Amino acid sequence: MSAVLADAGPIVALAFTADQYHALARTDLERLAADRVRVRVTFSTLIESYALILRRATPQYAFRWYDSLRARADFLNPTETDYLAAVELVQRYEDQSISLADGVIAIMSRRLELPVWTYDHHFDLMRVDRWR
Repeated sequence: MSAVLADAGPIVALAFTADQYHALARTDLERLAADRVRVRVTFSTLIESYALILRRATPQYAFRWYDSLRARADFLNPTETDYLAAVELVQRYEDQSISLADGVIAIMSRRLELPVWTYDHHFDLMRVDRWR
């Protein structure tokens, strides 16, 4: 495997030592690096993650977080088709709180044949290949 698609959970967890998943995310990141697996982040996940970080920190902290992420991840731009397919996918799970950003990751994971690095059980519901 050459790459994973990152969900917001692990990349936000890396930003805050008090986050419940911080230690796990650090261990995962070390394992990915040791295995030379690239972390890919959709622009929709970047936007979601940045907003989550702004809720917990200052804009300056968020800018530094972005610079750090940019240095170790590849950004991918979803297509219009990805977004439209994500809306259809998320609508199938109307009893769940699945974000459109997660739907985009699920669709792109299938299209690009890349597993998702996530701690979110919704990806299991959507039958997405998860990196473990």
